[in-house]
Order: sequence, then C-alpha cells, then structure tokens
Amino acid sequence: MSRFSILIPVYNEQAYLERLVERVVAAWLPEGLEKEIIIVNDASKDRTSEVIRKLCERYPMIRTFEQPTNQGKGAAIRRAIEEMTGDFAIIQDADLEYDPNEYHLILKPLLEGYADVVYGSRFASREMRKVLFYHHKIGNYLLTFLSNLVTGLDLTDMETCYKAFRGHVLKSIPLRSNRFGIEPEITVKIAKRGLNVYEVPISYHGRKYSEGKKIGWKDGISAVWTILKYWFLDDYAKESDVLQVKNSPDSLRRYYHHIVRCSLPYLGNKIFELESHVGLVSQLLPQREKLVVSDHRHECVRFLENLYDGNAVVTVMHFDPDSNANTDQPVFDKEFDSVLYVHGLQKTENDSATLQQIYKMLRSGGNLILVVPQHPSLFCELDKTLGYRKRYTKQNIRQLCRETGFRIVKCRSVHTAAYFSWLFNGIFFRRSKIGKVQLKILNMLIPFSDLLSLLLPGGNLFVVAEKIETTS
Repeated sequence: MSRFSILIPVYNEQAYLERLVERVVAAWLPEGLEKEIIIVNDASKDRTSEVIRKLCERYPMIRTFEQPTNQGKGAAIRRAIEEMTGDFAIIQDADLEYDPNEYHLILKPLLEGYADVVYGSRFASREMRKVLFYHHKIGNYLLTFLSNLVTGLDLTDMETCYKAFRGHVLKSIPLRSNRFGIEPEITVKIAKRGLNVYEVPISYHGRKYSEGKKIGWKDGISAVWTILKYWFLDDYAKESDVLQVKNSPDSLRRYYHHIVRCSLPYLGNKIFELESHVGLVSQLLPQREKLVVSDHRHECVRFLENLYDGNAVVTVMHFDPDSNANTDQPVFDKEFDSVLYVHGLQKTENDSATLQQIYKMLRSGGNLILVVPQHPSLFCELDKTLGYRKRYTKQNIRQLCRETGFRIVKCRSVHTAAYFSWLFNGIFFRRSKIGKVQLKILNMLIPFSDLLSLLLPGGNLFVVAEKIETTS
C-alpha cells in the first residue's frame, strides 16, 4: 500500500477549511493508495485552530502542526514536507478553489511512471471553466511566460496550487520562499533538476478577495524576483542529498560543454561514461550506436533512469569503477570505442586498478578520455570536500597510462579559472567551499578557457589515451 500525502497550509480559513477537508477525505483515489493529510496552521488569528482540532477528532488520517508565528504559505509547505511520509504528495490550498475529486487525474502520470512532477493546469483545454478576473489571468500568463523563458519548460500554469510529486523528489528540493514565491521557486528548481514534468487540465473555482483570497500584486513582483534569483543560483538539491551540486563543478554547465567539445573527435560510436552523476555530461554526448551512463550511487542511477526513460540508445546502470571485487559488477570485454571519465579518477582508492578495468572495456585502439585535477601543491580542503584523494602532474598521469597499457594521444592543461579559484580559495584563504556566485563567474569564463590556458596555468588536465593491444 502506497501513501499519498495531501499538504494543506492554513491561515485564517475558518469559513472553508471544514468543507475542504471533508472533500479531501471523500475524494476517490486509485487502488493501492491511502491518504495522509498534513495540515500546518500558520498561526491563524480566527477560529481555524478550533476547526482543526475538531477535524482531527473526526478523521484519524489527519496530522496537524502549528507554526509559532505567521510566516507564509511557503514556510507552512516546508513544514508539511518535513512531516510527510507519503510516496506521493500534492499541495492543497485550504479553500474551495481546487477540487480534490481530481486527485486521480493528477496522480495518473505519477502512478504510470511517466512523471516525477505533475502540474494541474487551470488554463489547459477543458470542457468548462469558471470565468476568472482578467487581470489575474494576465498576471498568471506573464509569470508563466517568464518562468518558461528561463527554465525552458512549456507550462501553461506555473502558479497553480496543484503540484504533485514523488515523495522522495519533493523532499530532496531545498525550498527557501516563505510566501507565494514557493510556486516559481519550485518550478525553477525542478527544471534545473531535469525532472520529468507533466501537466493535466483541472477545474478552478476562483474566489474573490472578499471571500478570503490573499495573493496580491506585491506577490507578483516577488515572483519575478524569485524566478530570476533561482535561475541565477544553483540551489536545487539539499546539502544532504547525493545529487547536491552546490559548491561543486557540477554546477558549471559551460564547463561540461567545453569538455564534450574537446572529446568529440575521440568518442566513436559506442561510448561508456563513468560516474555520470545527474547527467550534465551525458546529456551533451552524441547518442550514436550505444551510450551507457553509470554511477556507483543508487540515487544517481534512479535520477538517470528517469532522465533517459524510454530512450532506446541510452542504457543506465549501477557501476562502481573502484570495486574490482564486487561479483555483481557487470563485465565488459572490448565493447566500447571510448570511456569518458570526468573528475572521477582522483576519487578512487587505486587509480591503476581502475584504469586496468577500463582497459578491458575498450576495443583495441579505443580511447580513454580523462579530466583530472592537476598541481599536487594545490591539494587542500576544497579537494577533500569534493572527495578528491590526489592531484596529478602531466608526468605521473602519463606514467600511469603507460603502465596500464595506454598510449597518450593528448595531455594538455585546461581551465585556468579553476587554477586561480583553488589557489585563492583553497590555499590563501583555506576555504572548504566555493560560493555559488563565484561558481557562476567561473562558468562565464569558460569560453576563454583555451586562450587563457596558452598563457597561464590550468587547474585540470584533459587526457586522451589510446588502448594499445598487447601481443603474447
């Protein structure tokens, strides 16, 4: 039996809350789902607390929590997310604008495995709709347009209350907004995560300000700021989440474009990527005859499976390049034209054994493409935070490749900005993290990387090594 969490933020809703909860309790769900209702009272000043108490006595499926002070819808939703235990979840306003009898429509793409997130759209095609306030509709269209412009999504209703999620996905998104900015914030972050998003048409029975409607024009201005803010900042995975990208090179998208551009002449038709993380490199790779993406973290594998669901060219698998003794490890014998390993070799316990394993995977003349940090003198807390065990020099990476049966085709210094970032942050100021704004600046400098690397030291080595078949 799976659990469906209905998250209800409440502030001064004594007039509608009881009727809303009755509808939520009575709403039909597909077989195999049970309801969990989470009500967070955002320090209401009317009789809402009394109404909630009576509802809890009547319906055991309700769990309720009190905010010490009024903080806003976003803060109440954050609290509800912390307390929920469901496999799936939906946000439900504490009024009668949205119809709980449509839960099954919104859940369908989630239950059938198509979606990670589903939006209930008030503006998508449907047979009947309530006539809304024109200025509200224009405001929603403008905010949705701006959101789509920066996220690349094609939503018709970004500001909708009805957003449903897989439970683990919702819990993994860090949310900061206290008021109605929660809507655009969630949208930007799910777009940056590359989640599968669906929309379904829903009915909408909008209420007037005289009936308790709370959102206003100031919230519209705030929404614009929120969209732009979280478009600029890479803040879409929690500190404790393995998909975390804050303070990591994974947030440098131009950086990965540069690596793929350098790699293209050496990839061939059958490509294996080690340590694919959340697919920031693999999404840029050419999908020719065969592309295998892998990671040793089960959370990343699940993410990649969602990302490439239905793709006949891409295979996703769990693979640990640092685990020769694992009997469950898949065995590849001369299957691939290239193996791409970006910022992974320096994390292994035995880099020589890892390269020997890669050697077996490549056909004769196949290419190993590596990106590794250079300059051992730069090793610092920044490296330890990222899980690095070492840094390389051109001499020792060449020797390592030769010892494991590879011939160096290319070994050049790249990414000057990374060198100076490590020098100042890690060595001079002894920091263990690089700020998000600084990462954005580093990302912007990537187009000048090749020119700068001709004149100044680079932070990384880009290595192409060809497999040389030994004769017995």
